[in-house]
Amino acid sequence: MTATPAELEALTALLDLEDFPSRYNIAPTQPILMVIAGPRNEPGSNLPDRRALLVRWGLIPGWAKDPKDMPLLINARSETAAEKASFRAAMRHRRTLVPATGFYEWKRDGSKKSQPYFIRPRGGGIVMFGGLMETWSEPGGSEIDTGAILTTSANGAIAAIHDRMPVVIRPEDFARWLDCRFSEPRDVADLIRPVSPDYFEAIPISDKVNKVANTGPDIQAPATVGAEPTPVTKAPPKDDRQIELF
Repeated sequence: MTATPAELEALTALLDLEDFPSRYNIAPTQPILMVIAGPRNEPGSNLPDRRALLVRWGLIPGWAKDPKDMPLLINARSETAAEKASFRAAMRHRRTLVPATGFYEWKRDGSKKSQPYFIRPRGGGIVMFGGLMETWSEPGGSEIDTGAILTTSANGAIAAIHDRMPVVIRPEDFARWLDCRFSEPRDVADLIRPVSPDYFEAIPISDKVNKVANTGPDIQAPATVGAEPTPVTKAPPKDDRQIELF
């Protein structure tokens, strides 16, 4: 996430975002920015009621007794999120937008990671992923906001790298997606689909991105690769253990 607060405000109709630094290698369990519906505007404002907050990347269901007993839920399969116990409540009541300027994905050679890619909107800019948020209460009474990113099947361009990709919510659909008061999951099901093949561009990069300690812009430097990757196919998981990024 390397956009400025002003750029994010212009896209989402948020106001007075606090300054935040560019982040080039956001890892699971670290804070991510989410936009949710909620009271924020002054009376008489024509802007939509939205606010931004930082949440732990890795959703913890409200009913979980101990996060240590849960898999790391950094993503959620959009096709089944409305039925899965881990995501059902958030899909109905706490849909969010997750701003980013791109994401990383690995092309695999069998079970082995072979080549990382930086995947960003063609021409740059901010992309909004569909997200889910859940507030988990610790036994001691403190609360932690947590979240996951929704994924869908890859489009024709990304399928050469991975069979999944994040759900992209377009600006014209922000309001409907965030409206959990009047829009149930079935009312926004049409938004959960692969984005058009020409939306993203995939840039091969070095394996520096594989280390959380590497957080500088140099990890996005283009790298030379061999032959073009071929589409991958993978059976859907049999359980809720969604631990891959996308």
